[in-house]
Amino acid sequence: MLVIHRRIDLQPAWAAELHLTFEARSKSRLRCFSAEGEDVGLFLERGQSPLYDGECLQAEDGRIVRVCARAEQLLHVTCANAFELTRAAYHLGNRHVALQVGDGWLRLLDDYVLKAMLEQLGATTENIEAPFQPEHGAYGGGHHHSRHGDEDFNYPPKLHQFGLRS
Repeated sequence: MLVIHRRIDLQPAWAAELHLTFEARSKSRLRCFSAEGEDVGLFLERGQSPLYDGECLQAEDGRIVRVCARAEQLLHVTCANAFELTRAAYHLGNRHVALQVGDGWLRLLDDYVLKAMLEQLGATTENIEAPFQPEHGAYGGGHHHSRHGDEDFNYPPKLHQFGLRS
């Protein structure tokens, strides 16, 4: 089994590739197979951002492994104008939907309920198959609600701090 614990900087060459969906790229613990058919165990640090298309990992045996975003069933959303697109993004964000943002379009994992909502808002939706690389979010550092251990948990960058007065 190819065992991987480390994310590393981009490399010009690699020995193996992992073709993963967004859900699989979001996991810190995963058993999967390389494109070459080798059994792979991912044991990455918890609380990190999802793996991105083209990212490199280093296996325990020193081999470099490249991550490839696998094509998925997506909704490609466009609107007649920027206001309607912003409105669609607002309603999707209000539902905590993972969202890929492009120049004049949005993409999300295919969902018939969200598709109906978007069409009700006047958006045009198209079913496509493509790699999915949604926005990670403004706070970075993983999703966190607990107050325990806050002194060790740092959200880069700090956009605001509630309860503090200058």
